[in-house]
Amino acid sequence: MMKMLESKEGKQRVASLGLLIAAFIWGTAFVAQSVGMDYVEPFTFQWARSFIGSAALIPVILVMNHSKKKCRYQEKGGNDGTERDRSDSRKLIVGGICCGVVLCIATSFQQIGIMYTSVGNAGFITSMYMILVPILSIFLHKRVKLKIWICVAVAAVGMYFLSVSETLTISKGDILVAVSAFFFAVQIMAVDYFAPQVDGVKLSCIQFLVVGIISLVISLFFENPSVNDIISAAVPILYAGVLSSGVAYTLQIIGQKYAPPTTATLLMSLESVFSLLGGIVVLQQIPTGREVFGCILVFAAVAVSQVDLKLCARL
Repeated sequence: MMKMLESKEGKQRVASLGLLIAAFIWGTAFVAQSVGMDYVEPFTFQWARSFIGSAALIPVILVMNHSKKKCRYQEKGGNDGTERDRSDSRKLIVGGICCGVVLCIATSFQQIGIMYTSVGNAGFITSMYMILVPILSIFLHKRVKLKIWICVAVAAVGMYFLSVSETLTISKGDILVAVSAFFFAVQIMAVDYFAPQVDGVKLSCIQFLVVGIISLVISLFFENPSVNDIISAAVPILYAGVLSSGVAYTLQIIGQKYAPPTTATLLMSLESVFSLLGGIVVLQQIPTGREVFGCILVFAAVAVSQVDLKLCARL
């Protein structure tokens, strides 16, 4: 086992397995979100899972800090190091607040939307953020490839079959989740801006904390959170908090470090597939043939939008 981990191929296999597990956790977390709202209201579920998610990342931060401790002390020197720490802390707090606010908006639309649509639909519609990110980059004066525009067109057709019924009506839940996908794309861009300047895990920990605080305030005004109800929803809350935020996020960090980019992208795209399977197995939400066709189109568009076709051709 140790020899396998020491080789490049071994590390890639383990990293790929980690990303597959992360995609499974994220996909099935849609089921946890749906089941959790059988006991608590949306914002109550959201602040509970967010606080747990933030706490779940603290051990990861402590381990990473311990491994970097010697290097950090060697690089620092007197007051310069202290000033740099203060500057990094300010960037971390500002970045965490900005990312947290946008993430709170995104998860709020998603959490409420899941109340009115299937978890399979929610998973595939949410995955559209991968296509929306390069589209939104136009506002940053970045060129969008023709491949992305083609993927957008294919995904739009997929969304039609997935969300629009034969009577030409679209569910409120699908619309809300689509709005959440837009804000998830904005949140990804915010993370891309701040992450290179600060520690990524700490940034995520703070953004989850911000989501928890905002959601708690909203729930106190518009909902009736109950300790007994939260205890009843403990399993889905813990699953969404500990596994989706803590475990899966850590696996993503490790996996993307060693797995080839194309492999990593395809494995993480499976999140939407696992959400559909989770809805079928756990909630008996059986999709129609029309919806399955829409799912296939959306998944294909998302996967192709993230893959380097020239690299695949060489392989």
